[in-house]
Amino acid sequence: MSDPIEERVGEALRERGATVATAESCTGGLIGSLLTDVPGSSDYLDRGFVTYAYDAKREMVGVAREALDEHGAVSDPVARGMARGARDVADVTWGVSTTGIAGPAGGSEEAPVGTVFIGVAYAAPWGSGDSYATVSRYEFDGSRTEIKGKIARQALADLHDAIV
Repeated sequence: MSDPIEERVGEALRERGATVATAESCTGGLIGSLLTDVPGSSDYLDRGFVTYAYDAKREMVGVAREALDEHGAVSDPVARGMARGARDVADVTWGVSTTGIAGPAGGSEEAPVGTVFIGVAYAAPWGSGDSYATVSRYEFDGSRTEIKGKIARQALADLHDAIV
């Protein structure tokens, strides 16, 4: 059995001298909590933003009002903006974000309960032109707590895949 994802992420960050910040909506800080379960996580975890409300997304990590108005919080552009914002506001190597619907209510036909957008943003060296942000959409099932756990671990898995 392999090590928990939070340990593998920590090892990958530490090996590369990289740092991370989170911007979490539906997971409410769970990614940060998982990362801090690992002793020595202060070597690579800079900070976490819990940006549950529209205004928090705008004020704390700079998500554009237009992205929220045009696409809603549970969308690719907002997840991308959150990941970039966490990365840039904290001035870290990696930003990771989650925005979704943990349920049990709030879903729609287009975005049922369990829908989430996970963003991962990388800060490459200045002048390289290699910085980027990616977003993946997932749907999970289960109770609210189960969905939040699945989202947080998937976000760490997406981050790990990007790092390695």
